[in-house]
Amino acid sequence: MQPVQQLFDGIQSRNTRALAKGITLIESNLQSDFHKAQQLIELCLQIPSKSLRIGISGIPGVGKSTFIDTFGTYLCSKGYSIAVLAVDPTSSISQGSILGDKTRMSSLSQMEHCFIRPSPSGGSLGGVTKKMRETILLCESAGFDFIFIETVGVGQNEITVRSMTDLFLLLMIAGAGDELQGFKRGITEISDIILVNKADGDQVTASALSRAEYARAVQFLTPSTSGWKTVVDTFSSIDVSNCEHLLSHIQAFHTHILSTGILNQRRQEQELQWFEDLLHTVAFSYFFHTQERITFINELKNNIISGRINATIAINTVVNQIR
Repeated sequence: MQPVQQLFDGIQSRNTRALAKGITLIESNLQSDFHKAQQLIELCLQIPSKSLRIGISGIPGVGKSTFIDTFGTYLCSKGYSIAVLAVDPTSSISQGSILGDKTRMSSLSQMEHCFIRPSPSGGSLGGVTKKMRETILLCESAGFDFIFIETVGVGQNEITVRSMTDLFLLLMIAGAGDELQGFKRGITEISDIILVNKADGDQVTASALSRAEYARAVQFLTPSTSGWKTVVDTFSSIDVSNCEHLLSHIQAFHTHILSTGILNQRRQEQELQWFEDLLHTVAFSYFFHTQERITFINELKNNIISGRINATIAINTVVNQIR
């Protein structure tokens, strides 16, 4: 227990090496690391959170990393501490990830009160990693003011990140086709702030028009957060006043969810969702923990390939086996 306690103490003092080591521990699939990871998580759960969890999404190429680099650098210059958990897609062929977000955040990575952790998605759906909730917990124990979760940017599938964040920020871009055609209802319904990014140069007028279209559209959607009117604005990484406006929006949102009790309710819902996800994972692992079950599933797969049964019959066979 002593090494885990020392690691936890290092995380609490916001030692970036200790934090990186802790995240590596909880992301490990080695059985020998499992109990140490659980001990570390239990220690972290004893620390009250003061962090605001912010999910950031948008289509690939919308400028998520550049946005975080600009806004995060601004926050650090104002005395705030931030952690950035960037998720890179894992190749379905090589099972590898580039993990290049830290190099794309060149200014932010040099700031003293910042921690950037790129992690592979591991094929996990929802735009986040399988151990993202545990990683957030470690960063909260380090006392960061803001924790940004940058998703892989796959569109409407990123609903999962809403279940582990307090504020959901969606980045859009002008000139990417029909504006309302690209205005995906599912992901915009969970958004608290929508920014039309890259609103500079020859895109100023187009971005303003897009903002107006999105602002009109959200009037017909139920707000993601009760009592909060979804903010729709433009953003440019070369204009620092945009950072000032965005921070004021985030502070107003934080005040709202604190004063109304929504933050506490949202955290409770996040814990329940975490439990349900872990329950599914444990149940799945329990079912496949014996060689007999693995052989049984492989036989079903061979029967599907050979055409003797289809997927529906196969899954019913699995259900009957569980019963």
